[in-house]
Amino acid sequence: MRKTPLALAFLGAFAVSSAALAEEAPAPDHTLTGNVTLASEYLYRGIAQSNHKPAIQGGFDYAHSSGVYLGTWASSISWLSDQSSAWSGTSGVSAPIEMDVYGGYKGKAGDISYDVGVLEYYYPGKYPDGFTSPNTFEGYAAGTWKWFTVKGSYSFTNLFGAKAPNGDKTNGSYYLDATGVFDVGAGVNLTTHVGYQNVKGYDDASYTDWKLGVSKDALGLSWGLSYVGTNAKGDAGQFYRNAYDKNLGSGRVVLTVGKTL
Repeated sequence: MRKTPLALAFLGAFAVSSAALAEEAPAPDHTLTGNVTLASEYLYRGIAQSNHKPAIQGGFDYAHSSGVYLGTWASSISWLSDQSSAWSGTSGVSAPIEMDVYGGYKGKAGDISYDVGVLEYYYPGKYPDGFTSPNTFEGYAAGTWKWFTVKGSYSFTNLFGAKAPNGDKTNGSYYLDATGVFDVGAGVNLTTHVGYQNVKGYDDASYTDWKLGVSKDALGLSWGLSYVGTNAKGDAGQFYRNAYDKNLGSGRVVLTVGKTL
């Protein structure tokens, strides 16, 4: 049907009015989102968590308009039970899942967005008597300016079960990292990252990691491809060599595909 100028003017005014109302509509006080991801391998701070094998991951996040948020996330892992499998169960460890629970506050100060919170890494499973718990409790603080984020994390407990060579605990370990995310056009984001993991009292377990990756939304999914590397000591007999004789910090390409629910 051909629209008259009067009808077009009316429709245009209605569209402008509707847009203005949409812009003025307040954001919801409560937001709940979910996510699920399939990764060619689970790497955390550059270190293999699934022994160079795929991992399934997912979680839920709640956010309040005040800036307070809570969340949980989980992934399949193998690094704790790999030793048991490789050595015919002699260590008696069975822990196939990592579960994270976190909460904090996000806000803004001028052009800087900030995020402060705490996070518990929990590894449910079976452990022999005397096994040092891998469960780890960290606090973190991050600041973001435009495309650039810096973050610091501090461990209040042993760091993922690690102990110093003299037997001391590794609480007080920290991780510092910087990440840049750039829109390079066509819906593609370029991510650059560098981080430093300090393991208190254990210089041979401290290392630097880096990442270069691209991501894009397509076909209703989020796709990511990245190269991750570290200088972690993973040669024979060193800290990051697992029971399958693999270097957990070696450089590799990682593919992810995920969906936000």
